[in-house]
Amino acid sequence: MDSISHFIELKLIPFIKRRNLLSFILGAVDILAIAFAFQLSYFKNYFFTGGFFFSNKTLLFIFLAILPLWLFTLYILKATEIPRTKRYRVLFIEYMQSAVVIALLLLVFYFLFRNYNISRRFLVEFTFFGFLFLFLVRFFEYKVFKTYRLKGFNIVNIVLIADETSLPFIEMLRSYPEWGYRIMQIFSNSGLLNETYRGIYKIVPDILKESLQESIEADIIDEVLYIKDQVNPAEVRKTIRSCEEFGIVFRLMTKDRQPRLTNAFISIISNEKFLTFSNVPNRPFALAVKKFMDINISVLLLIILSPVMLITGLLIWLTSGSPILYRQARIGLRGRQFDLYKFRTMVVNADGIKGELESLNEMDGPAFKMKNDPRITKFGRFLRRSGLDELPQLINVLRGEMSLIGPRPPLREETKLYKRWQLRRLSVKPGLSCFWQIKPDRNSIKFEKWMELDLAYIDNWSPRLDFIILFKTIRTVFQRTGL
Repeated sequence: MDSISHFIELKLIPFIKRRNLLSFILGAVDILAIAFAFQLSYFKNYFFTGGFFFSNKTLLFIFLAILPLWLFTLYILKATEIPRTKRYRVLFIEYMQSAVVIALLLLVFYFLFRNYNISRRFLVEFTFFGFLFLFLVRFFEYKVFKTYRLKGFNIVNIVLIADETSLPFIEMLRSYPEWGYRIMQIFSNSGLLNETYRGIYKIVPDILKESLQESIEADIIDEVLYIKDQVNPAEVRKTIRSCEEFGIVFRLMTKDRQPRLTNAFISIISNEKFLTFSNVPNRPFALAVKKFMDINISVLLLIILSPVMLITGLLIWLTSGSPILYRQARIGLRGRQFDLYKFRTMVVNADGIKGELESLNEMDGPAFKMKNDPRITKFGRFLRRSGLDELPQLINVLRGEMSLIGPRPPLREETKLYKRWQLRRLSVKPGLSCFWQIKPDRNSIKFEKWMELDLAYIDNWSPRLDFIILFKTIRTVFQRTGL
């Protein structure tokens, strides 16, 4: 076990962190587990036939049909989430539930299409092996995640609004750092909490609630947890409004078994029940579709467009030398910084020249745009008009830093100039395209209108809307209205 822990800590975690492959690896491992279960069941039941299951067209069809259904089922049951405070028995039950659902679907398929030539034993064994392998894989991943979070990765930054009764819950978070909750600040008038955590956490008196908004603006805050024993409704409403304004999740510890609120859902942290308020859509199936689209469409596009990308890179090198790709620090989900990739469309020292051109900015907000920017190369102008310069961002989508559709990722200096209501656009992953991107006259759109379009996307998001924007983006590329 020591050698395994050593490998996880010194080899596996640094590799995953460096490549930002976590989401991609999780999905790929689940797919491999299901495929291996299918192949093992095929081998046991069709030993004399030999080979692989995909040589049988009927079995290949069943596998291709059941694979996304099983993945969607796991997503809906929230079994694909990175576990934080789940017990192993909860994981076991979730995967058992998914296996039962798949078994029922296979039975329906079997009798509906009358595929009596397929061994029923094969279907039963596939379900069992699928459950077994998926659970064992998740069990091992849980071990990896614990070590991963202990190293400071995959952290949720939280602010607590607490009183003296909150001490056991805070101690629980402190006792299990592998859960990945980092306490940034505690709002409390409790002398006990102040004495216990003085010098460990920043303790702010309850009366200074305006400091909460300052903390949200200054730091990367993911969630605010209200964990007082006595709930102050006015205080809760005010805090919810502040969190909604910034696109931050608010959780209210509750003892109610069946809360009657339509704009909240139940979540569990440790053994405590929370009412969770989020102005970002919380629709598991729809979010599963979005994630499925992001991974599969980006992979498909990278494969299909690889000749175009290779030729584009070659032409950039021939016309203006290297580097071919331009890497720029951008701001993503809730203020997290990542490196965005684009084909280079400007001269090499473009960032150094930008300061000299600030007075010629044609945008009315913090974003910088010039119709005839002298830094853009001749070939770069074509790339911008066609939208081909954005293609390397498909790598950002695969890495989980971006989505295909979402607000465009801003620069750090731009977000510093945002008004408070505009910060809510950082509550979702940035995207390759958005409402603003598909407007033919987008560079003449006022900055505040641009921000309103992004917030309208967040408030009205659905997979159907993503499909519409995606197809309109393709049309925009062919119309070459990008510059």
